[in-house]
Amino acid sequence: QVQLVESGGGLVQTGGSLRLSCVASGRAFSTYTMGWFRQAPGKEREFVAAMRWSGTTYYADSAKGRFTISRDNAKNTVALQMNILKPEDTAVYYCAARERNRGGSFYSTAEYDYWGQGTQVTVSS
Repeated sequence: QVQLVESGGGLVQTGGSLRLSCVASGRAFSTYTMGWFRQAPGKEREFVAAMRWSGTTYYADSAKGRFTISRDNAKNTVALQMNILKPEDTAVYYCAARERNRGGSFYSTAEYDYWGQGTQVTVSS
């Protein structure tokens, strides 16, 4: 079992930046694909970014050019640097982990095995 704990959310003005972090328990972290998802009020949870164990990254169109996912396998952490934030980025952000041998789309919530509790990001206009 893997436990994920996010931090770094908060209130920021339009155009500002935030860095989210997620710490994972367990010794197999380096083999997981790590992802970030978000869920705004009244909307479904949606994909933001992911990084495979190999370092390959995937981004939602809304995140490209503004957000960067990174990981530190020695510290069992994954981060999401968010720049040029917009009010539409307001959501609860979730860290997720997917085991290496799992198939399916990296963009789908259904293809992730473990989830954090979420951290709130609010971007004021």
